[in-house]
Amino acid sequence: MIKIPLDARELEHPIPLQLAIGYLQKMSQEEYLYMLHRKRPVPLIELAKEKGFICLVEKDKQEVWHILISKNQEINLEELMDV
Repeated sequence: MIKIPLDARELEHPIPLQLAIGYLQKMSQEEYLYMLHRKRPVPLIELAKEKGFICLVEKDKQEVWHILISKNQEINLEELMDV
């Protein structure tokens, strides 16, 4: 799997959502988005699920949200989580 990293912790709204949507529109079955964010991006997660993507969201001890999104329903996103 090919990781598409997006560190959105310092970006202002709506830039993280716009960037993530752009990546999702171009994403292949061999790629996944790995986003770091200071907040839980509920609109992105809902949109991704509506479009048939799988998502995994977890907050680490430093209060950073890790969001993984993929088109590939066969992969285990938990194995790709860096928390």
